[in-house]
Amino acid sequence: MSGIDILYLITGLATMAFAVLTLTDRDHPRRLGTSAFWMIFGISLAFGGWLPDAVVGLAMLALALLAAAGQLGLGNYGQLSDTVRKARMQRFGSRLFIPALLIPAGTFIYTLTTGQSALVGLGVATLLAFAVALLMLRERPTTGLQEGRRLADSIGWAAILPQFLAALGLLFDQAGVGQTIAELVSSVVPDTSLVACVIAYCLGMAIFTMLMGNGFAAFAVITSGIGYPLVIALHGGNPAIVGVLGMLSGYCGTLMTPMAANFNIVPAALLELDDRYHIIRTQIVPALVMLTANISLMLLLAF
Repeated sequence: MSGIDILYLITGLATMAFAVLTLTDRDHPRRLGTSAFWMIFGISLAFGGWLPDAVVGLAMLALALLAAAGQLGLGNYGQLSDTVRKARMQRFGSRLFIPALLIPAGTFIYTLTTGQSALVGLGVATLLAFAVALLMLRERPTTGLQEGRRLADSIGWAAILPQFLAALGLLFDQAGVGQTIAELVSSVVPDTSLVACVIAYCLGMAIFTMLMGNGFAAFAVITSGIGYPLVIALHGGNPAIVGVLGMLSGYCGTLMTPMAANFNIVPAALLELDDRYHIIRTQIVPALVMLTANISLMLLLAF
């Protein structure tokens, strides 16, 4: 098994553990439906590479039906009282940020020293941070699983949006949507102009991400339709630089759309904000600044 396969296996097993804990939660108003949802999702994550495509497809349909039927809900997670939490906060102070900081630092160090995928490094760093948090707080692993279950239940069906939208982007690409977009852009944008092609690519990534709610879904379509034929093949752009900055342009679109529910709508719910779109409005100006910077950097570095 490759590192990424092991990571998906661990993630799937953790998700299945959420399902088992939910099933034993007698205070959960929708424990059967919620447990079934996370169990199906966990199995698809852990063993999807070995299951027949038809079985995985039926599993995805089952997830959609459970979500549409309103079978997901919140339960009892054995959370600490506010008094205990405040006492811990005063005791540990800024040291509480150590596990959180270990994740980006560990990801960077692991990727730099091993040369493996950053996603594998993220998984290794997350496991390390989890272990450090347990040692610091002297908690059992089940406490971490309960907190993970609470967060998963709070996000609900939106937690699976990235996978669904990435698959939809691949489907669009296979259906030739990218070629159609390329023809439309070529009829409007002068392909002899490098600046116009770069702007069209970065703006296209941002706008399509806003419509799809996911940069991965947009990347497959816009890169095959604009990025590769116009920016890389026609004008000789560096594929690595074009791809990285193109994806980052898509993330700028993520900051400005309610379609990216797990990034923008769910945090507003978790923070109990009165205005569910407050986060999006706050992010618009930084997103536009970053998008402008991406266009400038691509013109400066990729050619």
